[in-house]
Amino acid sequence: MAPTTFKLRWLALISYGLLLGWVALWQLWLNTTHAYSALFILLIYALPLLLPLKGIVQARPYTHAWANFITLFYLIHGITVAYAVPDERLYAIVEIILASAMFTGCSMFARYRGRELGLGLKKTSKH
Repeated sequence: MAPTTFKLRWLALISYGLLLGWVALWQLWLNTTHAYSALFILLIYALPLLLPLKGIVQARPYTHAWANFITLFYLIHGITVAYAVPDERLYAIVEIILASAMFTGCSMFARYRGRELGLGLKKTSKH
């Protein structure tokens, strides 16, 4: 693995772990309004992040690529909360930063590692 790819892998791994931890911390302990049970909150906020866990740990480029679709949920959530809930704006900004870092790390790692492994979309020939 090239040094740049290695650094991008660590950016994706670290931001993924921090985002997962932050979401759990925020929703279970820092949130002041507990309208739902802890199990429901974990299912809604943490479970989606656990779906790509195996592939991200195993450094699979394809998993890093599709994990970005999940990351967008957290980016949208953070932006919405930052705008609509002034009391939780700081928490939302942390979520936005971590989701952006994960998105960048996963996207760039998938691109660089995919090229190293010869993966990618095949170009169609023009007739």
